[in-house]
Amino acid sequence: MSDTYDTDAAQNGWTEFMEQMNEQFVDAFEENIEAQAGFVEAWSEAVESASDDERITEGFEGYANAYQVWMDAAEEMVERTGDAAAGEDVSPDEFRDIWLNNANQAFSEVMSTSAFAAMTGETVSDALEVQQMADESAESTLRQLRMPTQSDIEEVGDRLVELERRQHAVEQKLDRVLEHLEE
Repeated sequence: MSDTYDTDAAQNGWTEFMEQMNEQFVDAFEENIEAQAGFVEAWSEAVESASDDERITEGFEGYANAYQVWMDAAEEMVERTGDAAAGEDVSPDEFRDIWLNNANQAFSEVMSTSAFAAMTGETVSDALEVQQMADESAESTLRQLRMPTQSDIEEVGDRLVELERRQHAVEQKLDRVLEHLEE
């Protein structure tokens, strides 16, 4: 009875471990696919926005380096899965860490290229233009509704500060006049 119980407990422990490892692997695999999709999209945008051959070449090199990082991660995952199947104590978190660390390294390979920098600069510039257009539209709408706009509030604030400065100057002059009269 004790041997059967120990065998069943070991079997259940192994089954739970494998289920947990499989879940971690599936989660890591899904995250990897999402990361790769984001990576390819960012890389494609960077290369499309590249304006010269040198930048395009650098973009392709960055992509090739990142691809190699992904392949190394896949090999490491296969090795660690084999280690776990051979009975080595492999934490499911280790699988997640392999993908996360390699994802960071792969993104670094792409983000350090001038093509990616150019794309990021263009994106920021486009976002600022859209923001400015939205601000102008909101201000126009508020003016038509006869509501105060941000520039109106800022103008009122500037005027209040100027009034406080003048009031302070008048108070100082008044204090000097009162001091002179008291003498």
